[in-house]
Amino acid sequence: MPATRIKIAIIEDEEVIRHSLLTLLCLQEELEVVETFEDGESALAYLKKKPVEVLLFDINLTGMSGIEVVARLKVLHPYMQCMALTSYDDAENAFNALKAGATGYILKNTEPQKLVEAIREIHSGGSPMSSQIARLVVMEFAARKTEVFHSEVLSRRENEILVLLSKGLRYKEIAAQLFISIETVRTHIRNIYEKLQVKTRTEALSRFHNKQ
Repeated sequence: MPATRIKIAIIEDEEVIRHSLLTLLCLQEELEVVETFEDGESALAYLKKKPVEVLLFDINLTGMSGIEVVARLKVLHPYMQCMALTSYDDAENAFNALKAGATGYILKNTEPQKLVEAIREIHSGGSPMSSQIARLVVMEFAARKTEVFHSEVLSRRENEILVLLSKGLRYKEIAAQLFISIETVRTHIRNIYEKLQVKTRTEALSRFHNKQ
C-alpha cells in the first residue's frame, strides 16, 4: 500500500451511485475516501474544516448545488482539486463549474477505470474532462468573436494559433492552414502554454478569455 494515499470526498445525492463510487474507489490502493455526503450543506460544513485533496461532486443536489459548494470551498482551500461527476453534458453547466473553480468535468457514464485515471490526473495537476464536454467547451469558444483572442504576451504567430485552437482545429489542420510543420505547431503551443501558465487547450482558452 502507498505510504500516502490521495484523500477524496464525494458529494452525491443518489444513494446507489454514492455507494457504487465508494466501492470502486476503495478498491484502489492509492485512493482513500475520507467521507461521502448526500447534500451540499453537510459537505460544506465538513470540508471547510477538514479539506481533502480531491472532491468529486454532482451538480444538481437538493438545496445547495455542487457548483455553489465548490465556489465557497475554493475561497477557503484554493488548492483543493474539484471534479464534477455529473450527467449534465451541456456547455452552460460545464462553464459554470469551471468558473466556480472545478478543474475537471467527468460524465457519470465514464468507464470506472477512466474515472480512477481522471482522479489520478487531477491530483497530479491535470484537468481531466470527458471528450464530449471538452468538445462543447472548444465549440463555445469558437462561437465567440475570434478577434478577442489577441494577447500582448504572445507573438503574432502564437496569437494566430490561439485563434485556430479556439475553432477546435487539430495540430495537423493548424499546420496545413499555416503552411508549417506539425512539430512547429507543437513548439508554438508549448510556448503559448508556458506564457499563459496553463497545461491544456481548454485552460489556455479559458485563462486567455478571462484576461480580456
